[in-house]
Amino acid sequence: MTHPFEIRKDVPLAADAGRIFEAIATGAGLNSWFMGRNEVEPREGGKARQFFGDFPVEATVTAWEPGRRFGYRGGEGDDGTYMAFEFDIEERGRQECVLRFRQHGVLGDGGQAEVDALNRGWDMYLHTLDQYLKHFPGQFALVVFAARPGQAGDESVWRALERGLGLRGEVVQGDRVRLTPEGFKPIEGVADYVAKGFLGVRTGDGLYRFIEGMNNTLVVGHHIFADKVDPKEVEQAWQNWLTKLFL
Repeated sequence: MTHPFEIRKDVPLAADAGRIFEAIATGAGLNSWFMGRNEVEPREGGKARQFFGDFPVEATVTAWEPGRRFGYRGGEGDDGTYMAFEFDIEERGRQECVLRFRQHGVLGDGGQAEVDALNRGWDMYLHTLDQYLKHFPGQFALVVFAARPGQAGDESVWRALERGLGLRGEVVQGDRVRLTPEGFKPIEGVADYVAKGFLGVRTGDGLYRFIEGMNNTLVVGHHIFADKVDPKEVEQAWQNWLTKLFL
């Protein structure tokens, strides 16, 4: 059974329309706050691709108005399911805009649970966009993406994540934190986003994101603003770390 859905978000952003459009409608911009690695052909009818590891998800650009509007739509499944995304930029002042976001389409079984997960995920990603524009202007990030598929077990996956990061006690948004994942240098910064199933830490050279997805999956999605970093090597190190958490 399929289910139509719609998600809308209005986000104030302290940046001009040109910078916001670059962030939402180019591969390098999307890499700096959104999930996966991204490529965008800059024209209506062009292709937009997201890569999770070597796996591409392809969509078609449905709107391309630089400084104003960007949209894309994924392919339609045999059952009629699809997702479409629209970003409209409304200028309010010299360095002030509102980004009006809409995601809509048709989902399959488990529709409401997926809508709830998408809704919470967009809150985190759009916050990350705001952090990117505020704290890393004019820079583009290297993407680190790793995931652990959901597995049954007695221990909460989020509790295991907190243990693996060396966290003790509750973290509140705005706290200074020090993460100590085995095999990495300590990560010190500000907990810029804290919500159920989400932890975001902003450092001087990165936006680190830890996410509990549906069915006990764990996702690492970092945006690193540093030179001389091999993203494949770092990505593999995070993948190994995720795997070892549950050995």
